[in-house]
Amino acid sequence: MSRPAVEVADIFRHRGPAWRASHAGHVSLGQLKVMSAIERCRTAALGGHVERCEDCSHLRICYNSCRNRHCPKCQAAAAR
Repeated sequence: MSRPAVEVADIFRHRGPAWRASHAGHVSLGQLKVMSAIERCRTAALGGHVERCEDCSHLRICYNSCRNRHCPKCQAAAAR
């Protein structure tokens, strides 16, 4: 039985607020910005667009990426 994939963004969204609170004053503004970008990556928070298949007219919502160089989702595409 396989487990569902857990992404860094999921961990940040679930545990991030408590982690930030417990590490207040010890995390740089840059690190907080990276965490925030990863949390919002490919979500409605960054907006999106609708793609439509020209053959069957199926619609798909595609959310925008954060394009942060530290984001695992964005850098996986760049590495390809």
